[in-house]
Amino acid sequence: MQERDIQIRGFNIRFPLDVSMAFSANPEDYTNRGNIITPLKDRIDSQIITHYPRQMEVAVQITGQEAWIERGGDVTVKVPQIYREILEAVAFEARNSEYIDQKSGVSTRMTITAMEQAISAAERRAVLNNEAETTLRITDLYAMVPALTGKLELVYEGEQEGAVNVAKHIIGKAVNRIFKNTFPDPQKRQSDTEGYNPYHEILNWFAGGNFLEIPETISNREYKNKLDSVKGLSDTARKFFDENRDDLYPVMDLIIEALHQNSKIGKDDIDDSNTYTDMLGSMLGGMTGFDDDDFSEDF
Repeated sequence: MQERDIQIRGFNIRFPLDVSMAFSANPEDYTNRGNIITPLKDRIDSQIITHYPRQMEVAVQITGQEAWIERGGDVTVKVPQIYREILEAVAFEARNSEYIDQKSGVSTRMTITAMEQAISAAERRAVLNNEAETTLRITDLYAMVPALTGKLELVYEGEQEGAVNVAKHIIGKAVNRIFKNTFPDPQKRQSDTEGYNPYHEILNWFAGGNFLEIPETISNREYKNKLDSVKGLSDTARKFFDENRDDLYPVMDLIIEALHQNSKIGKDDIDDSNTYTDMLGSMLGGMTGFDDDDFSEDF
């Protein structure tokens, strides 16, 4: 191959090669010094240093192109744009996480697999409820935890916290990151700047002893009815999110999850169901969290 031709032993025939070969590897896989081994480097025309997608729109485009999204089956799963961005933000957050071994990196293949698992979870729910179509939900995003635990290498601190807990934490940070691109920061005192708090009515509903339980396999109709029962939730979603009505309920779901990520309401995700309650009630219920102050997810 180095001589750019190949011959058959025993026959006086030579075939010129007209091929181009590309090798891909992480730098730490080369040698202990992080270099390509000398015999291989002598035979390579050029070494190109690449990087992960730096813009959200580019990352979304790559996953949309490579993931198995359009499956042509009996169930159609719609993925709202804001959920596509959350999925990509998971990779961005993982690449900055102190619990992830950055030498091993966070491949874009992780988001491709994560997207496929989230869609599969939505498909399964639709099949169980005999529905022809559905939309991605927050519970579907957490169904991609195996994609993270299977592809992310943890450092010692991450292993101490546990792979599943770290994966859920990263997803929570991604939810919070994308949420704040569209909605006001729940941590800021909105009433001081705008004359009102957009989440006040929602939080008061939970403070009144109400709770919101969303099982993973709940039907579309029940899902919408449960979200509609939260006072002020629909109005807040419509005020800040300018999309079609099909995306409204997943966005309402996102608001609830984001309020939990900002420690405004509590959450219990036991038995394949997310139950959101007043934060004080969750604390009194004995829920525990991480020691790290940055962790807002309760487990």
